[in-house]
Amino acid sequence: MKNIEVVAAIFRKANTIFATEKGYGEFKGYWEFPGGKVEPGESLEEALRREIREELQVEINIEEKCTVLDYDYPKFHLTMHCYFCSVLSGEIKLVEATDARWLKKEELNTLKWLPADISLIEELKKQL
Repeated sequence: MKNIEVVAAIFRKANTIFATEKGYGEFKGYWEFPGGKVEPGESLEEALRREIREELQVEINIEEKCTVLDYDYPKFHLTMHCYFCSVLSGEIKLVEATDARWLKKEELNTLKWLPADISLIEELKKQL
């Protein structure tokens, strides 16, 4: 089974967490944390900064690693490195996502999340 390594940014602000709605592909319409694939030769932090710059057009501060998740999709195994981040500069602009929201703890279960993100949601609810 193919292994895909990705990074994800978890932005927190006043007891809310930022999420985006996937605008393309097999999981279009599902919600996720912004980020993407790690390219060959890239560190996890470099990949996260690049992906967020591409997807949201902002520069970020990577504060701390939150968790690493492993999830088996039917066609591949996903390893997702999740980091708490904040926006250093710029205004968030959605390049690939169709929607974005700052969600309170009680709103997290109201969205259709990507399967790999569901266990992360449960963990984050404990921290809000």
